[in-house]
Amino acid sequence: MKKALLVLSDGTVFEGESFGADGEAMGEVVFNTSMTGYQEILTDPSYKGQIVTMTYTQMGNYGVNGEDEESAGGPKVEGFVVKECVDYPSNWRSKGTLEDYLRRHGIVAVKGIDTRALTRHIRNFGARMGIISTEDDVPESLYEKVRAHPGIGGVDLVKLVTTDRQYSWDEKVWRWGDSKLKIQDSRFKTQDSKLGKDVQLKRVVVYDFGVKLNILRNLADAGFDITVVPAETPAEAVLDMNPQGVVLSNGPGDPEAVVYGMENARKLLGRVPIFGICLGHQILGLAMGGSTYKLKFGHHGGNHPVMDLLTGKVEITSQNHNYCVEIGSLGSKVRLTHKNLYDGTEEGMEHVDLPAFSVQHHPEAGPGPNDSMHLFARFREMMEDSR
Repeated sequence: MKKALLVLSDGTVFEGESFGADGEAMGEVVFNTSMTGYQEILTDPSYKGQIVTMTYTQMGNYGVNGEDEESAGGPKVEGFVVKECVDYPSNWRSKGTLEDYLRRHGIVAVKGIDTRALTRHIRNFGARMGIISTEDDVPESLYEKVRAHPGIGGVDLVKLVTTDRQYSWDEKVWRWGDSKLKIQDSRFKTQDSKLGKDVQLKRVVVYDFGVKLNILRNLADAGFDITVVPAETPAEAVLDMNPQGVVLSNGPGDPEAVVYGMENARKLLGRVPIFGICLGHQILGLAMGGSTYKLKFGHHGGNHPVMDLLTGKVEITSQNHNYCVEIGSLGSKVRLTHKNLYDGTEEGMEHVDLPAFSVQHHPEAGPGPNDSMHLFARFREMMEDSR
């Protein structure tokens, strides 16, 4: 095995073995607490600019396949760090090993380091820039390289992951049946649980700031006719499509760098119902005049308890974000709807007068629990009520 080094910008050094592509990769080092779903994590565009460390000790157990990716074009992470990579996967859906997958897509990865020690370091001192190298084995040299990097704060990473063209989407959430995963027929009218009769699909435009495919599948499941547009699409062009709702998707990096997203959300607010997810939540908050702040080490994983303050129920959620909206900065414009029970951070809001709400966590799961999937139906109900 080839030696690989991980060096943080504070000079901390971890030595392990390479199990991905040869080379060097630089990014903000974060940790994810999920036990499974590594392929979905690797392909989540929200991780652009970051090196992901998995806290669970073994990765690769069930291999990889073409159906579990959350974006087109393969992994979006800058690098990958694990304790142990299993190179003999056991799963009937597996089409290859994690190691081959990373190598094929040019992702530099390191195994065999003490991921518990790395995670504790990040928790104690915060997320920071790091570099993985299989070519340079001199820690001092790598330290100088990572220290020279300006970091990803204030950088517009959305432009690196958004679609370059407008497209339609009609694939729905996968269902289990006949001993294999099936995709339901998308040529349908959805069943309205309240009215007890078929209703027409509702037109929704999704701003792709780095949208995960399972968000689109859940929207299709909830009865939406979906058009996805590039992140910089002017609000006027969206309104010309005559949508009945707009979704501001998840995505990577600092929300304040996505100036065009804020400007378009501001123009759309009050003109059409809006649902924001993760980065979309932050962009909506900034568009309404609020502020955001960066967390010490972010929330990344599939086990975060969040209380829905509107119902009093606690939901286990999937999360992936480094920034939060300061709800208090919005004054009386919004009401707080969700709260993280780990650290008390604010996780959701709704406008008191206009049809707009958003959440910081990921209701689409993929990977993660399904507790918050009802929010897609809630978006549809809000559109019905705003007619």
